[in-house]
Amino acid sequence: MLKTFINIFRIPELRNKFLFTLALLCIYRIGFYVPLPGIDQKALADHFENLAKGGDAASRFLEYVGLFTAGNLGNSTLFGLGIMPYISAAIIFQLLGTVVPALEKLQKEGEAGRQKINEWTRYSTILLCVIQAVVYLNILISTNPAGKDPLVYKDWQTTHALSFWMMGIFGMTAGTIFMMWLGEQIDHYGLGNGISLIIMTGIVARLPMAVGNVIALVKNGDLGAGAVLFLAGSFLFVVAGSILITQGQRRIPIQQAKQTRGRRVYGGQRQYLPLRVNHGGVMPIIFASTLMLLPMFIFEKLATFWHNQQWFGAGLLDQLRNAFSSGSFVYELTYVVLIFFFAYFWTTVQFQPKEMANQLRDYGSFIPGLRPGRRTAEYLEQVMGRITYAGAAFLSVIAVIPSLIASSLNVPYQVAAFLGGTGLLIMVSVALDVVQRLEANLIMRNYSGFLGDKKGKIKGSYQ
Repeated sequence: MLKTFINIFRIPELRNKFLFTLALLCIYRIGFYVPLPGIDQKALADHFENLAKGGDAASRFLEYVGLFTAGNLGNSTLFGLGIMPYISAAIIFQLLGTVVPALEKLQKEGEAGRQKINEWTRYSTILLCVIQAVVYLNILISTNPAGKDPLVYKDWQTTHALSFWMMGIFGMTAGTIFMMWLGEQIDHYGLGNGISLIIMTGIVARLPMAVGNVIALVKNGDLGAGAVLFLAGSFLFVVAGSILITQGQRRIPIQQAKQTRGRRVYGGQRQYLPLRVNHGGVMPIIFASTLMLLPMFIFEKLATFWHNQQWFGAGLLDQLRNAFSSGSFVYELTYVVLIFFFAYFWTTVQFQPKEMANQLRDYGSFIPGLRPGRRTAEYLEQVMGRITYAGAAFLSVIAVIPSLIASSLNVPYQVAAFLGGTGLLIMVSVALDVVQRLEANLIMRNYSGFLGDKKGKIKGSYQ
């Protein structure tokens, strides 16, 4: 392993890409701590810390947003919104591309069409940034913790109100756009996918805090040595399983038709069409987690309001609130059902068997034993449906592990979150992508890579 790292720095081009990527990620972490003016950072940190200890829908939402967006709403900084507006805009246009004929036509036009869609995505990102910044700043102004200082200084709410709003909106919008620019620069001149690396950096930066929480629990006697060993073993087991399912493929044999030109015969080669087991990636968990926050928040607010008004039916609302709280059987069962639904939904949106069958036919290739065209498309759809079931089952296990660990071992959710869910899958998938890019560059120059055997072949694809 050490020799492989040394080989990276022996190649000037690869060394420059690696250092350039590392430098931009350091710039992101520096900007992560640049505060916005007019906000009491200590009062804000204390307020969000109290929310995190509550374990309600609001705290779970903040933890979820922080893991996925590479930002932190608990720190009102330039990068507070994270990269979420850009990701939301990209997902919106990706979904619209399947239902809007004009966008579908642009996607098929190649590089020119993708550049046009990317341009619209950037404009939409600015609009989403402005909307989210306005909502966030309004929440900060309207939140006044009882018996404590307001989150926004009084002078900035009255005398400098216009300056506060202008600097807050433009600052957070510029921060997200700058993060988007950093990601694009990493795409062009660095290693790996820039946006994914920024998100992974934000997740990894939370790991020391989780380790610190475990150490504090052990010192206080709340967590025994057996529980710590179980947490460490569970983490290694889930990471290994994530690697297997992320790299897992179902290879469909493809036969190329033979063509005779003069006295020579071309084609006739046998290849494979790889279908990923986890085709949806982390998107099913993201959609399901977001949707599950809605009933948690609604039933909590309704139960509190009913109790304050002393109306009839408060007991029923308490039962519903407990049923849809994290760790309960109803919550976890609904969560799993939603993951299966969104896994098939996202696969249906992304995977186009008819188009793939037509491309195979146009290139003169076919699946042995199947007629080109409709029969091939039906077969691909059937196979994809089966492997999607396996991928969705794995995602369900990964998603419910943090809640079960947090409730059974009585550890904070911030610690259990590293045992599964969106954060872990993002870390594993991005790390594998970077390692494979380094692997390809090393093997291209006759160096042994991270995953290579003695012959230098890349491993990691499982049938």
